[in-house]
Amino acid sequence: MTTAVLHYLYDPLCGWCYGAAPLIEAARAIPGLRVELHGGGMMAGANRQPASEALRNYVMPHDHRIAALTGQAFGADYFDGLLRDSGAVFDSAPPTTAILAAEALGGRGADLLKRIQIAHYVEGRRIADTEVLGQLAAGIGLDPAAFAAEFARQDGAATQAHITASRHLLSRVGGRGFPTFALQLGETLTVLDAGRFLGQPAAWRAFLEQHGQPAQAEDSESAAQEGCANGSCAI
Repeated sequence: MTTAVLHYLYDPLCGWCYGAAPLIEAARAIPGLRVELHGGGMMAGANRQPASEALRNYVMPHDHRIAALTGQAFGADYFDGLLRDSGAVFDSAPPTTAILAAEALGGRGADLLKRIQIAHYVEGRRIADTEVLGQLAAGIGLDPAAFAAEFARQDGAATQAHITASRHLLSRVGGRGFPTFALQLGETLTVLDAGRFLGQPAAWRAFLEQHGQPAQAEDSESAAQEGCANGSCAI
């Protein structure tokens, strides 16, 4: 798979992306397959919102379904802490900036995404806070000063340009939400129906290694749904 790239369109605040985290780990373990992250800014800009009872009531049924389907853990500090923390803001932009910074510092973007997801969904931490993001980056071994400098470079216009490019890629491949996976072989981009592999990372790895003819995710019922349901957080 020396010419293969797995494009991963994600959002750090997408529960189904957290559910798909084991698929990312499985893909990253395949020799010759490069995984590229594309943050889509699902809750950035005008879509950012404070934690509230309404948000909690909306996401909890989906989160319970994700946990049941994938085995991914959701903590009490998230359900009864962060989701009840009226001072917390759900904003995709700062964690996306942090992931871009980590990627620039030695290709550690996927490592930081994994750590950010655990901090959010298990530990109930405010992942839109730059101080928290700095602590998480240090926790995976990134130099604090280098990370802070790179975060400042990636903040603002650079992050917005990345989100815009990610949205263009999502449109190009026909995706409607997060997560979306597209396998690139040469100049050919094919959307993969990763939803059927949730909770089955070994089968997902075998599928990728076999260069199977993937189903189009947009042909499935899940991709046509609105909201964070049935395997995808719609935009």
